[in-house]
Amino acid sequence: MTKITRRQFGSSVLLAAQAQRLFGASGPASSSAIDRVLREGIDRRKIPCVAAMAASADKILYSGAFGKRDLASGVGVQPDSIFAIASMTKAITSVAAMQLVERGKLKLDEPAARHLPQLGKLDVIEGFDPAGKPVLRPARKPITLRHLLTHTSGFAYPTWSEEMFKYSQATGQVPAGVAPTVPLVFEPGTRWQYGYSADWTGRLVEAVSGLNLEQYFQRNIFGPLGMSDTSFIFPPDKFERLVGQARRENGGPLQGVPRAIPPKPAAFNGGGGLYSTAPDYVRFMQMILRYGRSGVRDEILTAKSVEMMSVNQIGGLRAGILKSFQPDRSSDVDVHPGEVDRWGLGFLINPVAYPGGRSAGSLAWAGINNTFYWIDPARGICGVIMMQFLPFVDKEAVGLLGDFERAVYANL
Repeated sequence: MTKITRRQFGSSVLLAAQAQRLFGASGPASSSAIDRVLREGIDRRKIPCVAAMAASADKILYSGAFGKRDLASGVGVQPDSIFAIASMTKAITSVAAMQLVERGKLKLDEPAARHLPQLGKLDVIEGFDPAGKPVLRPARKPITLRHLLTHTSGFAYPTWSEEMFKYSQATGQVPAGVAPTVPLVFEPGTRWQYGYSADWTGRLVEAVSGLNLEQYFQRNIFGPLGMSDTSFIFPPDKFERLVGQARRENGGPLQGVPRAIPPKPAAFNGGGGLYSTAPDYVRFMQMILRYGRSGVRDEILTAKSVEMMSVNQIGGLRAGILKSFQPDRSSDVDVHPGEVDRWGLGFLINPVAYPGGRSAGSLAWAGINNTFYWIDPARGICGVIMMQFLPFVDKEAVGLLGDFERAVYANL
């Protein structure tokens, strides 16, 4: 099990000094080298735009934005342009849940049905009969918050689950809305599978806090961290900063999707739905590097909670490998080829370092529109790179992520 200790995180002063030694006195030259990697990368890879940042616990070490906000207008993207960050919402939802664990309102290992009774009445897909009809049975084990935070609950997205994809095809019931009540694809705690777990974590946060997720996040996370551009509700007065989306179908060139002000959601989803910027998400990651503190005094999480989130919580199970059943939405996912990654309470963890990149024990995940982040406690730095197109983990997007990460570690 990869364990990141408090000593490894260190104090914010030590981390800042560590980052200064990494960057040295060659900041402008280093930044220009990373600028070149990103600028040439989007040209070569035919990606419309990118915004990226790297930071220590207390200092922005790199910021850059290149390309066009959308394929129609030709307006340039900016470092504070706003992106749909989709599943990068999940880490924030996990922090909210851990806050409520700290306050005694939730427990990691109690049945979640204590707060959401519908979670006590779920079926498991055992298989399919010769006609393709799903064979269901009642779940034998209760789902806990720990299962939800680690994606071992049995909930699965049809995009990356053969069982849920076949279930949707056979029944005509495409899961819709926030936290859909669908069958599990395995008994809780027996496998790792990406799915609706964080949706249900968000429902738990709402149920025990008495606030909706927008209210809870703004009061307990975004406000204290100064994340003023992060919200489920897109403000019309920021429309000029919204990055347009694009889509690649059947391996062809990217086609732009017309920009429009996103409608206010009917419900808020802990599994996705936030709009944010690279600078705002860096503030969130810096909080993790500072061991839960938003600044000198304000505490978002205790150090103990950050430690729990940052170590393997799934034993010998393997995380981060997903076969796609909807290729126009996502390619097959293998973010660390050849290695066995784990999952903490909200983050993917790589027990083996990336060549030329993040250290062992780093924390990471992504959003489906090809937004990616990593937090490297051992080196005291974090990075985020935002693009805005489908399919997820398109080879060109993953290529640019790798280029950026290696440039950060080589030049800073």
